[in-house]
Amino acid sequence: MAELVYPPVIGTARTMFKVLDLRFDAQGTENVPRRGGAVLVSNHISYLDFVFCGMAARPAKRLVRFMAKESVFRHKISGPLMRAMKHIPVDRAAGMEAYKHALKALRSGEIIGVFPEATISESFTLKNFKSGAARLAQEAGVPLLPMALWGTQRLWTKGRKRDFGRHHIPIALRVGEPMAADPAEHADSITERLRARIQELLEAAQRAYPVRPKDSDDPWWVPAHLGGTAPTPAEAKALHSH
Repeated sequence: MAELVYPPVIGTARTMFKVLDLRFDAQGTENVPRRGGAVLVSNHISYLDFVFCGMAARPAKRLVRFMAKESVFRHKISGPLMRAMKHIPVDRAAGMEAYKHALKALRSGEIIGVFPEATISESFTLKNFKSGAARLAQEAGVPLLPMALWGTQRLWTKGRKRDFGRHHIPIALRVGEPMAADPAEHADSITERLRARIQELLEAAQRAYPVRPKDSDDPWWVPAHLGGTAPTPAEAKALHSH
């Protein structure tokens, strides 16, 4: 079936990024397989992360179908677009339907995008990963594709106003080599290895990032352990415990 909606949406996003004069530093995009199923797994720091993860797959001429919370599909604007781009709604109270949908797509050769933290990390550090991505890759017999994003939180993240000004914000994308998901290995063990690999990619992106906390009047977007003023993981967790 022809892709009538996804390519124009990508074109619109690219135009917007040019208008914003974002500075992209993408490495490892050659690791995205040009054919066959894969589970792309990324950290989650911005409402726009699915757009940037999708961009990383474009050099391989692939489209990524993302698993996203059901509320996004109920929105009057984003809902029809998400459905037309064949993304997968996830009802957290009944997740098996989404799992089966993703499994079928993987077996038909699609790339499925997953954010295993399940929600945006307000500390901008990696939260614990859920094991669904590993289980999908095991059952479908496809590789996991680790990825890290950095800088996207400066555009639009939880608890902050959108910043779509022309501020030349650098955006770092790092894609690692595909990881096998051996059916004989426990999914939790695979998930630990996957999280460690994404941590390595994230740290590499942070080290190469051209803007430092000292360069910013308010480094709210930098994790506390790197000298920024973002909440620590414990503080971020406490924000939602009341």
